[in-house]
Amino acid sequence: MPKNIFIEDIMVRDVACATLPGSRDEVLKILKNKHISGVPVLKDSKVVGIVTRTNLLQNPEEEQLALLMTRDPITIPPGSDLQTAARLLLKHGIRRLPVVDDGKLVGLVTVADLVGAIADMNIDIPIKDYVEKEVVAIYSETPLPVVARIMELAAVKAVPVLDANLELVGIISDRDIIAASIIEDSVEMSDMSSGLDDDAWTWESMRDTMSIYYSVSRIKVPNLIGRDVMIKEPITATYISSVSDCARKMKRNRIDQIPIINSNRKLQGLLRDHDLLKPLIEME
Repeated sequence: MPKNIFIEDIMVRDVACATLPGSRDEVLKILKNKHISGVPVLKDSKVVGIVTRTNLLQNPEEEQLALLMTRDPITIPPGSDLQTAARLLLKHGIRRLPVVDDGKLVGLVTVADLVGAIADMNIDIPIKDYVEKEVVAIYSETPLPVVARIMELAAVKAVPVLDANLELVGIISDRDIIAASIIEDSVEMSDMSSGLDDDAWTWESMRDTMSIYYSVSRIKVPNLIGRDVMIKEPITATYISSVSDCARKMKRNRIDQIPIINSNRKLQGLLRDHDLLKPLIEME
């Protein structure tokens, strides 16, 4: 395995960022246009947060960036090695680390960047021991809003899609749901009463009422079904595939997970990019 690979060797230097004050719509535009899942949030050139697709989907009506973002993100200096980054990403269950030098953002390193490095390491260990076998899968005819809710409840970023014969026919990620989503604006009403329940002059709950109308903007997942947005014929692997081979598939196809199947295309599990960080640490 190559030695002395440092974060500064693999990090992205031209980092897409959001700044405070900012809005959800600005972030959504960046994520869609750049085809990325999250960005650092800056204030006075310092990293103060991270905002991701998950933040947006979990808070569909929130518009203020300061309330959407995850505050005080874990950061890493550019001189750290790959194993240090892998341990931080796994320990905190995160996908990206802002690279900070003397308080200034100088880059960003993601799970995908580490997977790209693993692809070049020729790690021939079979993936079987790293595959997640307890997988949430959905039926291809499941309505997309239900798919989004299932993913939120299960805290997963992707779900394999099965047909009526239990064969793997696709995969849906939070990226696909965000790409299909729209911003829906509506006007809602709130009634504010000027009377009290114990007001002697209020009979049968009749009271003067003032109606306040206010606009609501929310992310709306459209009423499609799973097969309308799923990635068809997904890249797959088997238990005997090697770590670096799977890393190369992820890097080449820009994907975060690979369904693991048997010879009958029956789903056996899911290999996530996070899982490929484990052998990297074990080989220290």
